[in-house]
Amino acid sequence: MTAEALTSKTMSPPALASGLVCLAALAAVTTALGFEHIGGYAPCPLCLQERWAYYFAVPTGLAAFLLARAGHMRAAGALLVLCALGFLINTGLGVYHAGAEWKWWPGPASCGAGAGVTTGAGGMLDALNQTRVIRCDEAPWRLFGLSFAGYNAVISLGLAGIAAFGVCSRVGRQER
Repeated sequence: MTAEALTSKTMSPPALASGLVCLAALAAVTTALGFEHIGGYAPCPLCLQERWAYYFAVPTGLAAFLLARAGHMRAAGALLVLCALGFLINTGLGVYHAGAEWKWWPGPASCGAGAGVTTGAGGMLDALNQTRVIRCDEAPWRLFGLSFAGYNAVISLGLAGIAAFGVCSRVGRQER
């Protein structure tokens, strides 16, 4: 997918929407992985769950883009509906996660994650001492008052809207 292909004047709204969803989901998950592996921000279990919609949207958005460019609008629309639903669910999960960070409600019982268990008895005590518990109800970072979970909710809602636009814009158009 090239920038020229995304900005072509002949591109249908479903193709444009699916291309944007695919690229934005790829950018979001790449950013999350960058914060994790380069920035050192280990994800909590909810953070990992919130990535599922993005992992799903990258190949699904690409498939919808290719189908829309080939003129198969129904199939592209069906995939965009799935993306929109996934991102709406993810928006709810992000709001729940952000609310738990702000202590508006309790977080999940499985709120901490640690390192994997060692198989050797000698290294078990060392492994336990080095294990860092990542809590779902504590925001490790905020920018303009929003945590990672808050940004996830905003981005997911935006991507759900873009996917929905791609589906709704094809209503009344001729299809193959």
